[in-house]
Amino acid sequence: MDSLDELLLAATVELDSVQAVLDSGFGYIKRSCLRDNKLDAELLDQWQLASYDLAISVAEISASREFNKYASKLSPGEVAQKIALGFCADTLQSVLQRLIVRSTELNFDRNTLLDFYQRASFKELLDKFLKAEFLAAVGNEITECDINRLPSTLDEDKELVRETFFRFSNDVVMPLAEKIHRQDQDVPDAIIKPAAELGCFGTCIPERFGGLQPDDHADSLSMIVVTEELSRGSLGAAGSLITRPEIAARALLCGGTEAQQQRWLPKLATGEMLCAISITEPNTGSDVAAVSLKATETPGGWLLNGSKTWCTFAGKSELLVVLARTNPDQSIGHKGLSLFMLEKPAYSGHKFKHQQHPQSQEQSQEQSQEQGGSLTGNAIATIGYRGMHSYDLFFEDYFVPAENLVGEKDGEGRGFYYTMAGFSGGRLQTAARATGVMQAAFEQALSYSRQRQVFGKAVADYQLTQVKLTRMLATLSAARQFSYAVAELMDQGAGQMEASLVKLFSCRSAEWITREALQIHGGMGYAEESVVSRLFVDARVLSIFEGAEETLALKVIARELIAKA
Repeated sequence: MDSLDELLLAATVELDSVQAVLDSGFGYIKRSCLRDNKLDAELLDQWQLASYDLAISVAEISASREFNKYASKLSPGEVAQKIALGFCADTLQSVLQRLIVRSTELNFDRNTLLDFYQRASFKELLDKFLKAEFLAAVGNEITECDINRLPSTLDEDKELVRETFFRFSNDVVMPLAEKIHRQDQDVPDAIIKPAAELGCFGTCIPERFGGLQPDDHADSLSMIVVTEELSRGSLGAAGSLITRPEIAARALLCGGTEAQQQRWLPKLATGEMLCAISITEPNTGSDVAAVSLKATETPGGWLLNGSKTWCTFAGKSELLVVLARTNPDQSIGHKGLSLFMLEKPAYSGHKFKHQQHPQSQEQSQEQSQEQGGSLTGNAIATIGYRGMHSYDLFFEDYFVPAENLVGEKDGEGRGFYYTMAGFSGGRLQTAARATGVMQAAFEQALSYSRQRQVFGKAVADYQLTQVKLTRMLATLSAARQFSYAVAELMDQGAGQMEASLVKLFSCRSAEWITREALQIHGGMGYAEESVVSRLFVDARVLSIFEGAEETLALKVIARELIAKA
């Protein structure tokens, strides 16, 4: 088979064959973890390493499959098809090696796994598309033609949106990004205001509330395209600007009353009101169901007491989306949680304290004291992802009106579900943020390698650099196409699992690509003055927030695939 189109079809068949092996692995774990015909959490914990390896493998196989679909739509013989085949071959061999290592504990027949290497199409993929000669030739084409990204298959409207925010990142974000990062400054109005004017805060909010999303159907792809281009400019100063309003909007659309939607969504859509999401607590991490911030009912509303952590953008935000425990019975877990919309003044800098005051002289002394609580925020020093600042928050008798409980009385105990509705979109968006960071890192690496002379020739002229560039472009392109595919699924009301998979794949990939970009720069890459050093430390947070890598792999992806097996 010489046709690249035919090879792409054969490659997808091989991906499906390996996926079947992964499915059998999930089935074996399920049979090993049943107790009284139900999955037992303690037994599942004894399979964490195998479950983790299987989840990572599913994410990689899924990304490669979507890359193949994309490449199959292009004109025959394009470099994108070669790159997709190289990525597929790399994915197949790495997943298969992972399975061979786990074969004994997952009850795989190791000889059956080794037989893959004797299959004609499998052998051709590995022998042809993993050869140094092939990878270097593609890398040389990338450098000679200055290929920063593979051809777009977006429609005309989406491509116009992408180009608009591409220019915005170049003209507005990038000139400010380094100073914001090095001096750990707030995201300036010089970025926020023009971003708002372009409508970026309204990409996930329906038109009837002043947003850009059509009223009659969802449009996650536009949000993905905008996020990616903003993140290419700077993850901390631009790429995350619309993550929080996107999560808040989904939660409000899922559970908010009509009055609540009318009150907050228009202000979020225009950027008139910036928002932050306050879910994580010092002792809970990604275990959302274990949230313990105490919400006690009081005349006219609720009193919040306790602490939160890693609340990004809490200072400048005038709206905090806060998950709290309205039912003190910890035994009911997530069913005792409710979601609140908390309004406060905007504060600049690295710390703030909001002291509430009685709203009326006519209120009783008891109620005045209840409405005189405080909220204190202290920014956490971080190695990257600077600009928005992530805060520790401390609530002391902080009063929230009853009408600020999402869903009001009907929303009591429903906060976990509203939060999850927001997080699914947040995970997809985080994948887009990762792709934007990867794109920026690749552009920096390609440009520097073409200019930098070492031992008498450009760094880009060396075989190893060419191979690196080929693999970097392949990985970021796979992440991009995977996120596009998941956006379409989510717009159809599906894609919850896939959102976790694409987040897992893309964020791990961003760490590797920024590492390779820094390595291509050599010593200059390690210098604070280089852009890639910022991209490198920014990428490290991606596998932690919006669902830590381990939590996604074990508690979301593996758990669901085991249950379905």
